[in-house]
Amino acid sequence: MDQSKEEFLAQFGADYGYPDAPRGVDEMRAADFKRLQGTVYLDHAGATLYSDAQMVDVVKDLTSNVYGNPHSQSDSSMAASDLVTAARHEVLKYFNASPRDYKCIFTSGATAALKLVGECFPWSRESCYMYTMENHNSVLGIREYALSKGATVMAVDIEEDGDLEKNHGTPSSFKISRHSNQRRGEDMLSHNCQNGNLSAISGNNWNLFAFPSECNFSGQKFNLNLVKLIKEGKVAGFPSQQQDQWMVLLDAAKGCATEPPNLDVYPADFVVCSFYKIFGYPTGLGALVVKNEAAGLLNKTYFSGGTVAASIADIDFVQKRKSLEQVLEDGTISFLSIASLRHGFKIIGMLTTSAISRHTASLATHVRKKMLDMKHRNKKKVCIIYGQQASKVSDLKMSPTITFNLKREDGTWFGYREVEKLASLSGIHLRTGCFCNPGACAKYLGLSHSDLVSNFEAGHVCWDDNDIIKGKPTGAVRISFGYISTYEDAEEFLKFLQSSFVSKSITFVNGLNLVDNQSQQVVPDLRLKTITVYPVKSCQGFSAQSWPLAVGGLKYDREWLLQGSGGEILTQKKVPELGSIRTLINLELGKLFIESPNRKDKLQISLLENLTNLTAEVDVYGQRYEVESYDDKVNTWFSDAIGRHCTFMRCSRSEKRSCTFAGNNGRLCRDTRSKLSFVNEGQLLLISEDSVSDLNRRLISSNNGNGKQRVVVDAMRFRPNIVISGSTPYDEDNWRRLHIGDANFTSMGGCNRCQMINLQLNSGQVVKSKEPLATLASYRREKGKILFGVLLNYEDGLDGEEEIVTERWLQVEQEVHPSTE
Repeated sequence: MDQSKEEFLAQFGADYGYPDAPRGVDEMRAADFKRLQGTVYLDHAGATLYSDAQMVDVVKDLTSNVYGNPHSQSDSSMAASDLVTAARHEVLKYFNASPRDYKCIFTSGATAALKLVGECFPWSRESCYMYTMENHNSVLGIREYALSKGATVMAVDIEEDGDLEKNHGTPSSFKISRHSNQRRGEDMLSHNCQNGNLSAISGNNWNLFAFPSECNFSGQKFNLNLVKLIKEGKVAGFPSQQQDQWMVLLDAAKGCATEPPNLDVYPADFVVCSFYKIFGYPTGLGALVVKNEAAGLLNKTYFSGGTVAASIADIDFVQKRKSLEQVLEDGTISFLSIASLRHGFKIIGMLTTSAISRHTASLATHVRKKMLDMKHRNKKKVCIIYGQQASKVSDLKMSPTITFNLKREDGTWFGYREVEKLASLSGIHLRTGCFCNPGACAKYLGLSHSDLVSNFEAGHVCWDDNDIIKGKPTGAVRISFGYISTYEDAEEFLKFLQSSFVSKSITFVNGLNLVDNQSQQVVPDLRLKTITVYPVKSCQGFSAQSWPLAVGGLKYDREWLLQGSGGEILTQKKVPELGSIRTLINLELGKLFIESPNRKDKLQISLLENLTNLTAEVDVYGQRYEVESYDDKVNTWFSDAIGRHCTFMRCSRSEKRSCTFAGNNGRLCRDTRSKLSFVNEGQLLLISEDSVSDLNRRLISSNNGNGKQRVVVDAMRFRPNIVISGSTPYDEDNWRRLHIGDANFTSMGGCNRCQMINLQLNSGQVVKSKEPLATLASYRREKGKILFGVLLNYEDGLDGEEEIVTERWLQVEQEVHPSTE
């Protein structure tokens, strides 16, 4: 055991690893989570992982018993009904909710449970829906029901004095700060909601307050004493006149995995959860735990199978069932998933939620402190952590979630997508973005309404790559620990941060800058070594000693592609089998030859065949193309070759891209005026043999002594069109123009590499590793991009608005003359 773990156990040994359980965390990982070998899973807030033992019990149960649709009286139906009843009691027990006071309604998840409350709550124009800023979109969505009924909606911030242990929930401990009122209709403010103050409401009008037990963005835990104080109207700034008419909705989807709310102590009216957050399986199943008196207020309009005692088809007659569960659960519930719950609760019961909470808190506390201690060489902080003020939260009250962003030593931000991509290369699973919590995201990142609107107008939407806009992060990085997380997971993550984002003292031992600023005019021994054409996008290419150039670059390069049955463009990322398809063009015969190990016959495609009667338009990564498609015989050949239905298409014409400005580096922007075939950016990709050699030296060095298999790559791993040799490594980064033979090219800048270069065809099988991208990321990273090779456009491809007539050729061993001007 190393010293750092000994120090960790000295501090947290009584709480880490389940010392009082039948099996410790290391034993469980070894026996029931073998699939995690080589993987660091840190997204338990997104979904906790199921165990092998749990799934063995589920399969044994379902294969040994017969469970029928519970809407019947047969033996199999009654067996299922009994399990459903037992599961309801087990859910109530998990929340320490007495069956005398609460009911368990099964839904398709926490979101469906929240939607059910919104649909059925007795909203009126006198109602108010109030919720904290730190709420999931699924909670915010309830306001649509409230607003549509004329109710007032208001977001609030809750301030709490003192720490969670010392704060016993006295009214003076909390203060509510309100945001602007939201209301639809002619009266923007009702008579009971003037200038942000709620006056007395007359009559039986019901209001709803919603907050999470734990914020899914920051991990901030809310004091559950709020439940009673809100219902009694005893919080500063809260409308005390409505003490008997406020109901409380508690979103426990995030918090219940490690600290389920105790409803005997904190009697919320509505509590929602999803079971995959607790023990991984089943997904698509959640619950609404509802207080009996609150349930009586829910007015459900729709009726369905299982919810009615009697109905008549041709007249307005329906009698609903008396059982609340049957009234609110539409159709046949997911009874087999419900039957599986007991096997998940068995795991949690063996460990206990108290021990899970202490275990995950010890890991989060350790990692959080280490992250806060990380500094660049100029002593600037690396990690900015959101929420959970360490001074107010003791170690064992720490949330298992840490949300953060990272800063460079110059004070600029690393984008969260850069962090996510590098984490993926290191086998680390984490989550980025705003996690469907726009209020908390804006609050912690300091984004104003105008920031959010301008970000949207700039094209930023959820789950995209726009992680930095106008110098500000648009989201964050989140790691979260679960019951099966280990100290080794935590350490691997910390090592990843240290090696990938913390600047170190500069040492000049064979050190190479990303871009060498020295001017290089002509390198006499710089030559063209190989020419490779890839006729079909994502399939194998072929080498040629000489090849003609056309308006779009190399003639016939990526002029064909395969489209899936859903209209998607097929690439090796989606269909690795494409990498085994071999291609060859014979210019003299005017044919494209295609072979596959899955087909005995060789396909021959005429280069001159006229298919204009089969034209269509497709979108390829935002670029519109006119395409020609082929007959069923050709499509069937390719469908057999890759094992899925597809359509073979040829580029007939693409819209010419245009650009009227140059980038900051003086190069033309990527969308320069040129015709492209089915390429992603530039027309040609250039790779330097000398740069590949330097990469291999680094790969070999990084593998020495660590027991890993030696990794060596050749230039073809990067799917280049042209390979050159005779320069020093990475000289190509500086080139602006290139002259090969009598052809001129413009550099479009570095090629941003992805995990495609980690795929290798070996004995007909596609093998994926972390290299060479992981090593490239350690020294070829610039503003979130991992650059290797440069993209070129054929400068002579256009003459005004007309395509040139003179055909130029590239020839192996031609001299290459670069220019940095």
